[in-house]
Amino acid sequence: MEISVTLQQLKYIITVAETGTITEAAAKLFISQPSLTNAVKELEKEMNVTIFDRTNKGISVSKEGEVFLGYARQVLEQAAILEDTYKSSNNRKQEFGVSTQHYSFAVNAFVDMIKQYGKETYDFTIRETQTYEIMEDVAAMKSEIGILYINDFNSTIIKKALKSHDLEFHELLVARPHVFISSRHPLADKKEITFKELEDYPYLSFEQGEHNSFYYSEEIFSMEEKKKNIRVRDRATLFNLLIGLNGYTVCSGVIDRELNGSDIIAVPLKGEGSMHIGYIMHKKIVPSRLAAIYLEALKRYI
Repeated sequence: MEISVTLQQLKYIITVAETGTITEAAAKLFISQPSLTNAVKELEKEMNVTIFDRTNKGISVSKEGEVFLGYARQVLEQAAILEDTYKSSNNRKQEFGVSTQHYSFAVNAFVDMIKQYGKETYDFTIRETQTYEIMEDVAAMKSEIGILYINDFNSTIIKKALKSHDLEFHELLVARPHVFISSRHPLADKKEITFKELEDYPYLSFEQGEHNSFYYSEEIFSMEEKKKNIRVRDRATLFNLLIGLNGYTVCSGVIDRELNGSDIIAVPLKGEGSMHIGYIMHKKIVPSRLAAIYLEALKRYI
């Protein structure tokens, strides 16, 4: 049976998902509510998929709808690239997104990618966010690439979550654990630091929201008992606390002085273990040109 889906239909369902209501989506699309409702239902029927769950309280995107919307966004993006290439339209903005744990090299690569892209208009996003949200972003194709790490401790849980989201992990770097501390920290002159030496200083980590378990922690050895714990949401706050409280966090050791400043240094942490840092992508998506540019830039910084 031949299936015919139009770009217009895909735009309709994406707008409904973004606004959360048929009424608001119809107004935004300049069509009547009944016409939009019928268009959505026809698409669901033709594709044999329930994109939206309907209740007395309204509509919400279903689990299979999230996957379908991800593909729909990819189709519209590719169509935009075709139009931009062959119709010489200078007004259309190219979209691209990256979701990542808090790595300076991910930001540096993003800067390089934008410079290489070189066009006047674009709509790019980089999200430094929680580990599970990285996987959700890439699964829903809000971001084409996600960056996170796997180690012996979290490997089983992370790989299971990746599999359930239809994602693949590609290793970029195997890093030895380091400690980020202030350059004025009492331990700053040491060539190597032990957990015993750190026990009286505040331990800083990134909050993981609803998935705040050791397995989703951004910091290796997060299961180790600490006397003083502080959780933060952003990198600037973490660095301010590193300096102001002589705190520390455990990381990959890849540091950028331009981005992070000279006040923060990385010192090797004594102990076994390694961080396998890599990127994740959806299994069924062919990397875009921008994704390829970004990944090449990423490799230059690690």
